Amino acid sequence: MNLEQIPDVQKWLPFEKILENGIIKLKDSSYIKILKVNPINYNLKSELEKQAILNSYKNFFKGFNSNIQLIIQSKKEDLNQNYKILKDNNNFRELKEKYIDYINNLNKISKSSSKIFFLIIKEYPSDKSEEIIIKELQDNYFKVKDLLSRCGNFISDYTKDNQILEILISFFNSN
Repeated sequence: MNLEQIPDVQKWLPFEKILENGIIKLKDSSYIKILKVNPINYNLKSELEKQAILNSYKNFFKGFNSNIQLIIQSKKEDLNQNYKILKDNNNFRELKEKYIDYINNLNKISKSSSKIFFLIIKEYPSDKSEEIIIKELQDNYFKVKDLLSRCGNFISDYTKDNQILEILISFFNSN
């Protein structure tokens, strides 16, 4: 197979263009909005708080009637900077060395990683104008943001082209 027979990556990707407010038009004429969700640490909550969080999620799923997709990315954490900070600090030398050993052993066993959560809201093509579809997608975004914030999550909004491109690249590039 020669180079002329290999299709361009742009033809393969499902994205047509990035519109205002971080909305992406796909080649199938549907539209998506990507949100980054910074979740709470559920395990650190009291039983009463856990029950309130679960009720908030129940209300979220009851109150939201649109197409959503959840994407979870796991990334291996580089702990070298943390080790350097600890090693350069001369306070509590013995305790510090034990803690460094503990982190090293823990990292060998479980391979430290972080999780990044993205929620994708999708509007399918219809007989509505692009302007109306975008407005509905924005309305759904604000509804999701409100409902997930009530659950204790922090929602990051990406509206700039370079932010959207960074997220899209991260979906296809695991490095």
